[in-house]
Amino acid sequence: MIILVGTGHVFDLSSKIIQLVEEISPDVICIELDKKRYYSLLSEDTTPKRAPLAYRILSRFQHRIAEWHGVRVGEEMITAIRIANEKNIPIELIDMDAEIIFKKLWKSLSLFEKMKLVFSGILGLVKSRSSIEREMAGLENRVDDIMKEVEKSFPSLKKVLVDERDRYMAEKLENLSTRFERIIAIVGDSHVTGIEKLLSEKNIEVKTIRLKDLKNDVSFSFTVSYGPVA
Repeated sequence: MIILVGTGHVFDLSSKIIQLVEEISPDVICIELDKKRYYSLLSEDTTPKRAPLAYRILSRFQHRIAEWHGVRVGEEMITAIRIANEKNIPIELIDMDAEIIFKKLWKSLSLFEKMKLVFSGILGLVKSRSSIEREMAGLENRVDDIMKEVEKSFPSLKKVLVDERDRYMAEKLENLSTRFERIIAIVGDSHVTGIEKLLSEKNIEVKTIRLKDLKNDVSFSFTVSYGPVA
């Protein structure tokens, strides 16, 4: 059984992650990181040195929001790593190499998309806190709708940052499901729908906990996907 946990990297979700691990007692905890980002996160250096300008701007925006919530970017992943180490639970890093992602993304973007992306990031840095918080209100309830809008505005970005990584992580989880019975996978909430669909198509039992469940203090009642009947 794979339990997909959709998180937001700028929110304080640590207590929920701890509660989840305590209740489920997984055989392995999977995290949406690669080795480079894993060590960067633990060393508090979360912006890769060779990342494109647009990524650096958007990363700074992400750090700004996290600071408002009194957490570090990726705090929920740090918590998952810490509790896994405390309980001697294996950790698996299931995401693509960050440098490959960034290079491929920047190469795939049209000039217009690059300009829009940089402008969006700069706009986020200069907007007031109250303005941004109004825009983010209820974000956890409309993640899938936001992804549809991203696909319209930045089709190349959606393809590289979301769709291709969904396929990569789903394949890693599929392989891990042959070795471990109870798997918790901590991923950004925007990846849950895609990964769930891909795993369900392989007849792998998947249960999901979305960001809205974590933020709204909903008890962990799972949504289960069993895939098509063969």
